[in-house]
Amino acid sequence: MAAVTVLYFASLRDAAGVASERIESDAIDLQGLFAQLQSRHGFAWPADRLRVAIDGEFAHWEDGLREGSEIAFIPPVSGG
Repeated sequence: MAAVTVLYFASLRDAAGVASERIESDAIDLQGLFAQLQSRHGFAWPADRLRVAIDGEFAHWEDGLREGSEIAFIPPVSGG
């Protein structure tokens, strides 16, 4: 089990009701973590439409969780 801080942006922040949260997860990778949080918060975006980062660096969904890491889920954004 790993304790991590999760950051949410845009519509994910709205759905979660918080900009960040510290959680403990037994997920083996970032995909599994997102699936747990998607179930918990009802996120509409599928993982393949998001970017994910660990400690400020873009990551791969297959990357494992690291104790104490900061994980960001980043949905597509539109500009104008």
